[in-house]
Order: sequence, then structure tokens, then C-alpha cells
Amino acid sequence: MPEFRKELGDFNSVKCFKAAIVGLEEALGEKATAIALTSAGRARGKKLAEELGLSGTSIPLEDAAHKLGQALGKEGTRLCIIDKIVTQDDVIKVYTTETVCSAGEAPNSERKCTFTMGAVWGALEQVTHKRLRGVHTESVLRGGTHDVFEFTPL
Repeated sequence: MPEFRKELGDFNSVKCFKAAIVGLEEALGEKATAIALTSAGRARGKKLAEELGLSGTSIPLEDAAHKLGQALGKEGTRLCIIDKIVTQDDVIKVYTTETVCSAGEAPNSERKCTFTMGAVWGALEQVTHKRLRGVHTESVLRGGTHDVFEFTPL
């Protein structure tokens, strides 16, 4: 993938991204912003899965988790760290830390991981070949050790 900017490279600050989120919330409202950011994240995740060669394959979820973790983590875009993906029955739980959405938030903030969860969601839909429903169930902002996203088939 080509670099987007010659001198500054492909990355910008979390502070700027968070300012965009807050600005969108002020302009559109919290709910509309959450829907838009989740949708944008899903689109990004689907494209990422395609770029990683995970779409249309039958790769085990553990292998996909490793590739996604690299692409979204410290060696990639730094959106979040994926510590693990656990499947139990039909539920896929993704355990993340250092999400861009939770960064800089005050303890007990009600902030949800919209874009980050959406990115993981879109990628998982490509990997599993299933339409999924996603919910942010645990938060580092509210006492959790991880931001946990749970996905169930529709």
C-alpha cells in the first residue's frame, strides 16, 4: 500500500481523531455519530480483511486473529491491540486494549468503542462469511481489563 503523505507518513494523532469524534457528536448527536463511526469502521475492517487476503478463505479464526492483530496493532495502524479472540458456541469475543476510542477518556466515561469495534466487526464478517451483530460488552473505562466486543451471527 502506498504511503499517503510524503513527509508526515500515514499516521496522525489520537488527539486529532478524538477531536473529530467530539466534533461529530456536537454536530450530529451522540447516537448518529456512533452509527456513522461504527459503519465507517466496518467498511475499514472489510477492506483490511481483503488487503490481508482473509476474504473468501476458510482460514481458522486463530490465524485470522493473529493477522488482524498485527495489522491493527503496534506493527500496523495502531488502532488497538487484539489480545485474543475466543469463540464459545456461536459467540465470538474479541479482547482488545489500547483502543483509539478509549484513549484519553476519564475513568467511568460512557464512551463506547465505535470505530474500533466496527473495524474488527467488518473484518470478522469477511473471515467468517457471516453477517454479525456486534456489542461492546466490557470497557477498560468502567473497570474491565479489556474492551471486549461480542459478535453473534444474525
